[in-house]
Amino acid sequence: MTTQTTGTPVSDANQTLDFDLGPTGRQLPEFPEPAALTSHGPARVISMVNQKGGVGKTTSVISLGAALAELGRKVLLVDLDPQGALSAGTGINSYDLDITVYNLLMDRSHDVREVICETETENLDVLPANIDLSAAEVQLVNEVAREMALARVLRPVMDDYDVIIIDCQPSLGLLTVNALAASHGVVIPLGPEYFALRGVALLVETIEKVQDRINPRLEIDGILITMFDSRTLHAREVVARVVEAFGDQVFHTTINRTVKFPDASVAAEPITSFAPGTKGADAYRQLARELIARGAAA
Repeated sequence: MTTQTTGTPVSDANQTLDFDLGPTGRQLPEFPEPAALTSHGPARVISMVNQKGGVGKTTSVISLGAALAELGRKVLLVDLDPQGALSAGTGINSYDLDITVYNLLMDRSHDVREVICETETENLDVLPANIDLSAAEVQLVNEVAREMALARVLRPVMDDYDVIIIDCQPSLGLLTVNALAASHGVVIPLGPEYFALRGVALLVETIEKVQDRINPRLEIDGILITMFDSRTLHAREVVARVVEAFGDQVFHTTINRTVKFPDASVAAEPITSFAPGTKGADAYRQLARELIARGAAA
């Protein structure tokens, strides 16, 4: 019996998963560098959704957005979480702003282009949020076509960007439904834990309801394994079960645990610029190429 320094002990004799093929147990394809774009827009809108917190959702939005921007894509990140972590993680102090995404959702008189903030990363912009957004969940209930408020907000800038990524709050409430109604695709970040896996079924059910009742074009772009630690048998077993259940919907790219992600968050930078030569940065660059290869981004 070989005991790991962290996680579940692994028995070499009983090991049945072949991870020489990659963390997902499949042959890892080559994802080529995508061709440069000759023009921009219309944007493909992607929601990053998981009702469970702590799965690396905001980190994935920022890092994937920055990786796509490196590839010459014009990217808008939409902060749809009242905690404002996305805004803070890109260097924006949203509490000093008079107008945020909340005001755009509730008042048609505002111009979305005046609210969008540029970041230090070229081709990467942010539509910020702060705690004011927490009131929208209640106030939107009385609005006509309340599920389409975010789609209305984004409509004027669809031709300005190639990809719009929405960071949703960890719930399946009205704000998340707004994100799904405005989106073409969904990326589900999933930590390799048993209870996280159980929650995916509920999320998929919600996505199917939105497909059926509000947004027929919506599709699942992929399930992204985050916070993966190959040293633990539990993590590897959960990944194997996810692949067994969802097949090719699971991205080949996985995001491993590293202290560089929280360090980048403290520095309010994407990992691609904070620690550009690390495996974490390379993983999100690979994810960006895989997303484009799948046709889930321009």
